[in-house]
Amino acid sequence: MPYPIDRRAVLAGAILGGMTLATADAAGQARGSTSTPEFYELRTYHLVNGPMRARLDTYLRDAFIPAARRAGCGPVGVFTISIGPASPSVLVLIPHSTLADFAALPGRLAADSRHTQAGAAFLDAPPTDPGFTSMDVKLMRAFPHFPRVEAPAGGTARIFELRTYFSPSGKTGATKIGMFDTGGEIEIFRRTGLTPVFFAQDLTGERLPSLTYMLTFPDLATREQNWRTFVADPAWKRLIATPGLTDPEITTGIDNRILGPTPYSQI
Repeated sequence: MPYPIDRRAVLAGAILGGMTLATADAAGQARGSTSTPEFYELRTYHLVNGPMRARLDTYLRDAFIPAARRAGCGPVGVFTISIGPASPSVLVLIPHSTLADFAALPGRLAADSRHTQAGAAFLDAPPTDPGFTSMDVKLMRAFPHFPRVEAPAGGTARIFELRTYFSPSGKTGATKIGMFDTGGEIEIFRRTGLTPVFFAQDLTGERLPSLTYMLTFPDLATREQNWRTFVADPAWKRLIATPGLTDPEITTGIDNRILGPTPYSQI
């Protein structure tokens, strides 16, 4: 099996860890969502310095991404950590149309002869020379009003920022999601140069409830300037000062990483 994790257990944890899928669907319909939110699989391949990275790059570029696209996934983003913990590692963002597609991907990969042939060096690596040391998988559901990945235009150098917000309860986590999804925060982001790639509720993870989103910038200097513009924005100041929406009331912490896309990343 090319992807040895218990995906049924992941799905069960998703339902127990976040809102139920039926509730999420109903919420999206009630808010007038025009398309069904995607599910995002975020893999983190933990590596050690040496040949692991080159072998993983070859597998992802030549075997996994083409096969994932044939299976209906994508666009697939592949990133390394420029600033943040857990380096060296490679993060792979895989959009799925449905939970069934997430669950079906291992079988589709196993049945894809082009995938198994192109990825043989990675898939058949012996225990004495493994392809990676360990892999984490997080499953997320896109916000109802941000239902699809918005990949930036290609051809230019970019950085990406991956942020996770943790909340003290399911109620406060839902409040933070609403603050983004229907409360106007995403619109302030766009206006102040914080260009979003995706927004999602975390269905699995170590510190649920939480949400994760990704932004993109041309470079670090632009990122710093645009965050300053956002923090000084009058609409943001009013929103963050609203009783019930202040950070101490609805968040307990933030995880933040600066990522660089690989040359073959589709995001």
